[in-house]
Amino acid sequence: MILQDWRFYALMSALFASITAITGKLGMHDLSSNQATWIRAVVILIFTSILLLFRGEWKLETTLPAKSLVFLFISGLATCMSWLFYFHALKLGPASKVAPIDKLSILFTILFSYLFLAEMITIKTFIGGALIFAGSVFLVL
Repeated sequence: MILQDWRFYALMSALFASITAITGKLGMHDLSSNQATWIRAVVILIFTSILLLFRGEWKLETTLPAKSLVFLFISGLATCMSWLFYFHALKLGPASKVAPIDKLSILFTILFSYLFLAEMITIKTFIGGALIFAGSVFLVL
């Protein structure tokens, strides 16, 4: 079933990331990139809170694993920094050039997944990463 295939969710993530770039660029007309990031974060907080309530997943756990909390805290900080830099780049540059550079995160993810998760870099992964890099450079030049 398609709703249980991770590829479906990855494709939806890409689709909504694209919508994020376009609507974010349109929405920053009279705002700073930091204000735009804050508004976006508030919307995400409200939406995910409603989602948790609707799905019955809102629980105040008394024993949250410390390791999970540390990594999710770091992930949250990284997300915040990513959004701040991304929205500032969108404020200054064209979305059609900012997005390909942003997608170089794929290469960082491949490298970090090798270094920290012991995931293998196959020849297919290496060639795909090289093509992503070449495509991003080509689109930006």
